[in-house]
Amino acid sequence: MINKSIYSIAVLLAVAIASTGCRHRPPPITPIPAYQTGDNNQNNIPPGPPINPGGSGSSGGVAENGPFNPDQWNQDRSALAAYTIHFAFDSAVIRDTDKASLQQVAAALNGDATANLLIEGNCDERGTEEYNRSLGERRAEAAREALAGMGVSADRIHTISYGKDKPADPGHDESAWSQNRRDDFVLLHPKGGT
Repeated sequence: MINKSIYSIAVLLAVAIASTGCRHRPPPITPIPAYQTGDNNQNNIPPGPPINPGGSGSSGGVAENGPFNPDQWNQDRSALAAYTIHFAFDSAVIRDTDKASLQQVAAALNGDATANLLIEGNCDERGTEEYNRSLGERRAEAAREALAGMGVSADRIHTISYGKDKPADPGHDESAWSQNRRDDFVLLHPKGGT
């Protein structure tokens, strides 16, 4: 009788341990304020038209807004290089200090009807490759949403995430990491003279 009770308890304990196991918890996802409902828009940027992130793969990153073919565009990396925006650790929230840079990018696009924009989302080296690709994508989408709210047609904005693959600073400390958590803006003009 006692042996049967001990055996039953041991079996129940083994089943409980096996069923709960060691669960892996994915890292928390940083919400993009533009996707939140209500008046909780942390960026204080008026909402733009709804954006339907199409998504298609691209070598070196994850592209949004349909397929992005770099061979169709002349890329000017220097035109908007001064307006790179940076992010806090594990965040896709645009800082108040970077809103003026976004306004300059919007002004450049609104002043040139032939131009498109590529937003490159980047992360520091910490975290998994998969997580950093996702975070870089959320950062690029946050800038895209903000620019759409400033009157730039979302159809003219392409995004890509490089995760941690393209550091601006190769160092391994907070000084380097703070430079690597960024969105770069690349001005695009169609090849063929238009």
